[in-house]
Amino acid sequence: MEETKKHYEKKHDDVTLVRILGKDIRGDAVLFSGLTKINGISWAFANGVCKILKLDKKKRIQDMSAEEIKKIEDFIKDPQIPAFMKNRQKDFDDGEDKHVSGADLKLRREFDLKRMKKIKSYKGVRHSHGLPVRGQRTKANFRKNRKKSGATGVKKK
Repeated sequence: MEETKKHYEKKHDDVTLVRILGKDIRGDAVLFSGLTKINGISWAFANGVCKILKLDKKKRIQDMSAEEIKKIEDFIKDPQIPAFMKNRQKDFDDGEDKHVSGADLKLRREFDLKRMKKIKSYKGVRHSHGLPVRGQRTKANFRKNRKKSGATGVKKK
């Protein structure tokens, strides 16, 4: 018979928090999945970081040395990966391929939305009205955005 693995509850007292690029990540998380907690880092990007820096994906974040964490931060700030893995390809401001993460990503997204609304592009108009932007149908879905039009739900006495 095979031995059954016992499920152990995670104790919150034993866990350390590791700060990477301004984001607190639980130390008991595996490196591969822990990196995805940072805004702007996908599973593919996290895999690329581990492969290029030759780090073990299954290693716990709290077991990593300070030099390894510093190396990860430096790589994420200036990644040497193919352009298709970066999240700002042909950036509007300077036309370069960039990778933005953390608080910068939220700011960039906000500025992009403001620019689209200002020039009154189709996407900007859809964003300003709270409607779906990417061509979804609106008859059945997105009904919560219709405010109090009376068309949704049943009126109660």
